[in-house]
Amino acid sequence: MTKTSPILLTQVEVSELAKELGQSSLMGKTIDAHIKDLEEFMALPTDVPGHGEAGGYEHNRHKQNYTYMNLAGRLFQITRQQHYADFVIRLLEEYADKYLTFDFHVQKNTNPTGRLFHQILNEHCWLLYISLAYSCVAEVMTDAQQERIKNRIFEPMLDMFTVKYAHDFDRIHNHGIWAVAAVGICGLAIGKREYLDMAVYGIERNDSGGFLAQISQLFAPSGYYMEGPYYHRYAIRPTCLFAEVLHRHMPEVDIYNYKDKVIGNTVNALLSTAYPNGEFPALNDASRTMSITDMGVQVAVSVYSKHYGVDDNLLGMAKIQDRVWMHSCGLVLSRALEQAEQKSSVGMPFWPSVELNEGPDGTHGAQGFIRMQDKKGDVSQLVMNYGQHGMGHGNFDTLGISFFNRGQEVLREYGFARWVNVEPKFGGRYLDENKSYARQTIAHNAVTVDEKCQNNFDVARADSVHGTPHFFSADSDVISGMSAFANQHYDGLSMQRSVFMLALDELESPLLIDLYRLAGEGEHQYDYSHQYEGQIIRTNFDYQSHQEVSTLGADNGYQHLWNIASGKTSDTALVSWLQNNTYYTWLGTSSNDSSEVFFTRTGANDPSFNLRSEPAFIYRTHGKTSLLASVLETHGYFNEEFEQSVNARGKVSSIKVLGHNDVASVVQIFTANSLIILMVCNQLTTATSQHSVTFNQINYQWTGPYAVDITAIKQEK
Repeated sequence: MTKTSPILLTQVEVSELAKELGQSSLMGKTIDAHIKDLEEFMALPTDVPGHGEAGGYEHNRHKQNYTYMNLAGRLFQITRQQHYADFVIRLLEEYADKYLTFDFHVQKNTNPTGRLFHQILNEHCWLLYISLAYSCVAEVMTDAQQERIKNRIFEPMLDMFTVKYAHDFDRIHNHGIWAVAAVGICGLAIGKREYLDMAVYGIERNDSGGFLAQISQLFAPSGYYMEGPYYHRYAIRPTCLFAEVLHRHMPEVDIYNYKDKVIGNTVNALLSTAYPNGEFPALNDASRTMSITDMGVQVAVSVYSKHYGVDDNLLGMAKIQDRVWMHSCGLVLSRALEQAEQKSSVGMPFWPSVELNEGPDGTHGAQGFIRMQDKKGDVSQLVMNYGQHGMGHGNFDTLGISFFNRGQEVLREYGFARWVNVEPKFGGRYLDENKSYARQTIAHNAVTVDEKCQNNFDVARADSVHGTPHFFSADSDVISGMSAFANQHYDGLSMQRSVFMLALDELESPLLIDLYRLAGEGEHQYDYSHQYEGQIIRTNFDYQSHQEVSTLGADNGYQHLWNIASGKTSDTALVSWLQNNTYYTWLGTSSNDSSEVFFTRTGANDPSFNLRSEPAFIYRTHGKTSLLASVLETHGYFNEEFEQSVNARGKVSSIKVLGHNDVASVVQIFTANSLIILMVCNQLTTATSQHSVTFNQINYQWTGPYAVDITAIKQEK
């Protein structure tokens, strides 16, 4: 009988995991939960179906099969219960009977098709998990069984991935990470180490492809993954699994120190992008509901704990996840949590503000994440995109922002136009509306110029440019801010956005301040869009609700927006709304003479109801070089059950542009008790640079990229 050992476990590690059976530890609860889930699945009739719709029964059953075979293999090692091994072997043999009888999938996709799934990516996932499961049960299989599985499943799949689809194997993409991890792990499982070498160094073994090229090019020095958090949490699982494989089977690579500890950096980066409620911002194509409880993130947190150490934030993450990876890495985290809870309670994680650079060498812009706590401990989080496009999954929204506080996303990201695994909705794949609306600039909290999309919706052009960081400052308890330029995203037009959170004693939560400057030749239309959720409470301008609605425009996402209402504004425009239990008041102005606010809702030109019906308001102005300025105040409380409403009107009364030019922008904000002057440099500068600018015969001077002057207003008795 051929000797085959579990790829990711030693017998010593298995013995330690076995001690957790029935225990109240996090690992004990994880094992118990996996046993319960597996037993329920094993009670179902065995099924290896043929082809079906993407996201349909057949697709999901193949996915369930590999998921539970992977669990069963490890549980066999931990419990030594033979029926778990029998379950894996029985399914493997049925796949061996059928796999080569399946032709390549009949449902064509933009990606190559497999024999089980409509795209080869899913087949990579299947092979990775099945290979791990096989390595756990091979010791109780006969030589004949092993050879049959190798000949009828593993070797044909390896040939398909590295020969038939060789052109796709070295692709630098999240698909590529799954491909190399699956091939390398399978090669180890069947004793063909040459596939491990290929997976690490590429088909030509020259580092043009393979795992090391993937993690070198996809992850920035900061660890940020160029396609955004949603695809990061998907790529992080094979990344961490294969890193652990290399740590054990190719120690000479020193994978956990490779490229300045890129594995640890990328885990940290992923976790630091999450909102305080654990959900990930929907940057680029993304689900709005993906969170740190995802299994891939659980694996990542466990791997990080063992190889880079455990801190309070990781303990808080583990407590939220309430699971660990069923592996020795997860055991390290489980025991650390147990020890910490014996000493004191483990709190919620609080990730500091961070600017995550982008690109292989960190020079392709960045993503900014600023967090501030109010007096009650609630965390406000401001996110701005000034990095790379994100390849095929990129949205055209450089300088777009999102804002979160009080447990909810306030200025919201739409996410992708897709209903994952809902087969009647185009097989669960990306809908046409993903291109015609969700990825368009107008669908984001940004400024759309002349009703056109950034980079004319040209992916190649968008991938060739990126934002330029100006400053990122988050050390002050009073004001934190970030600023960036996007000078190549509209022809003949440069853009600068500077966003801040300002803490004032008189305000309940940090005040969001937003300065958006556009400079260029000629007259332009500027549409300053705000994606919100909730009920409009009041405005300070008259508007007309349209009895017969039409679309806001004809293309670039405008064709999907119903023009519900509109009104002219002057000076400071005010829009206030209620989202769940909290009031939000936005006040905006510009350096131009006139403006108009449009209230819109998605759903136009959408005969199949593919888009979610969501509101937005758009502040429109016309001018040459212009500065658009706004504030967003969080205030009050509403409880419908008890009919309570407190502080339904905010304390900020106005915002005014005092002046702007190529040197600087200066705005004035009035609250009930304060006069605020904010001065921002409009040129790349340093912390010690001195600036001076005069507007309306008043000179403003300061040091550094920005300054804020707050003066108390005396109240009449």
